[in-house]
Amino acid sequence: MKASMTRKLGLALLTVMMLGGVVACDNEGPAEKTGENIDKAMEDTGESMKELGEEIQDSVQKGQN
Repeated sequence: MKASMTRKLGLALLTVMMLGGVVACDNEGPAEKTGENIDKAMEDTGESMKELGEEIQDSVQKGQN
């Protein structure tokens, strides 16, 4: 009976610790914020390059007509 109670207490403690870890992951540190800024900058650069390529294609097609 005592082993069963110890096992249940251990599982409850482990569950609380895991939930605490998940909650703590929501706090963004400076490295996380910097990474997000870099990701956004790369996405913006990619979109700009795509738009530039489309503009070049349009001007080439207009020049051929």
